[in-house]
Amino acid sequence: MNGEIMQSESPRTTGPGAEPATPPTAGPGPRRRSGRRRLIESLVFELALPLGGYYVMVGLGLSQWAALTISGVVALPWLVHGLVKRGRIEVMPVFTLVLLVAGALMSVVTGSPRTLLVRDSWLFGVAGLWVLGSLATQRPFMLSAGRSVVASKVGEEAATAWAGRWRTEPVFRHHLRLLTAVWGAGFLADAVLRVVFACTLPVSTVPLVNSLQWLAVLGALFGFHYWYVSRHDLKV
Repeated sequence: MNGEIMQSESPRTTGPGAEPATPPTAGPGPRRRSGRRRLIESLVFELALPLGGYYVMVGLGLSQWAALTISGVVALPWLVHGLVKRGRIEVMPVFTLVLLVAGALMSVVTGSPRTLLVRDSWLFGVAGLWVLGSLATQRPFMLSAGRSVVASKVGEEAATAWAGRWRTEPVFRHHLRLLTAVWGAGFLADAVLRVVFACTLPVSTVPLVNSLQWLAVLGALFGFHYWYVSRHDLKV
């Protein structure tokens, strides 16, 4: 009986009274894969290549300003792309360029080896202050960064809807401000740790310790971020 009911209620697909077949729609799988690909490309070209390339070129003996110029050229197309295609400047390339310029400005500081090691901490200190300073605006760092991530994963329309929650949901604003504060505090904590290590540890061990410490801080920040976003329904 159930089979007869289901059969009689289904639309006819053949014969003179057939209803037009609805074309199948693409499932979420391909769209999610495409979104992940765009997100990876964004992180690589907007963050990893400019910053990583900068330090590699400096390590190979290139001047600070030459390394800054070349690294900036890598991030610049994404700034132009975001401005022309999306009508806005993407936050990640701007953030990366700020870090690069701050690092180059700090490179003019000379002195003892420990002074040069402390210099690197200023870069992360500037980043932390910049992120925390965005809390005083109507577009805190995590709103802009989160919108870029959502756009990369599922498209502009979904990103606009996600960011639109900022205007209508006070709880949503609270969550994004808290995440912004955590990331800014994390960068500042990293800067403080670098100063402590540079002033107390043997000079030859500081670069390795700084690298391991940065991985630990970054892992903690991403771990907290993922947990908090999942717990408080901030995903798309």
